[in-house]
Amino acid sequence: MSSTAEQLDLDALNQMFETAQPTKIVQWAAAQFGDDLVMSSSFGAESAALIHMAIAARPGLRIVFVDTGYLFPETHAFMEQLRRQFDLNVWTYRTRHDPIAYLHQAGEENPTWRKDIDACCAANKIEPFERAIKELAPKAWLRGIRRSQSDLRKQTPFVEWSPRYNCHAISPLLNWGSRELHAYLKSHDLPYHPLWEKGYASIGCNPLSCTRPVGQDEHPRSGRWTGQDKYECGINITKNSLDSANL
Repeated sequence: MSSTAEQLDLDALNQMFETAQPTKIVQWAAAQFGDDLVMSSSFGAESAALIHMAIAARPGLRIVFVDTGYLFPETHAFMEQLRRQFDLNVWTYRTRHDPIAYLHQAGEENPTWRKDIDACCAANKIEPFERAIKELAPKAWLRGIRRSQSDLRKQTPFVEWSPRYNCHAISPLLNWGSRELHAYLKSHDLPYHPLWEKGYASIGCNPLSCTRPVGQDEHPRSGRWTGQDKYECGINITKNSLDSANL
């Protein structure tokens, strides 16, 4: 663990942040880490909320955006819309593979469905993100995960040391649900992802095996990796091993 990690009293911080508003946690992160803070964003359904908080606290903050080669066109349009509206400092990291060539090489004959979802995530999403963190070498990383999204995320602390990424992972939105997010977006006149109105509550890559719209009675994350024993792409696993992460 780095000297920076040792200087922080994580137990005290996490206890304090349990009753803190996300904006206060983001402000603390910006003051604590300054230029050594980065943020990741998928530019998904409600991504504008954390982006808005982050750039208010740290204008020019580096935002890591992974282009897997299989994102919805609407996601690229939404990223560009927010980038222009808020003058965002977006660092796009792309897969090393040509998207069409990867499908042929991996034996994925149907571009609308993945037979091996984990392999595709590893090659086209996890590798670019790990490369981004290695190259940018931040001391802390802001991310938008929430405890209500999955059982795996329920025990996540607001601030944790990640041996995998060699930095702190900070999750300001942990205690928020959809109601709080929607209220924040509305109060600040922030846009949703264009697919949100079409029933896409959680938006990843465009194969139907990876992202589908959900019904009103379904959990928002149920549209991801339908029918698979998979709950994470793998990026948000902060430990060195992904073996038992229910990916």
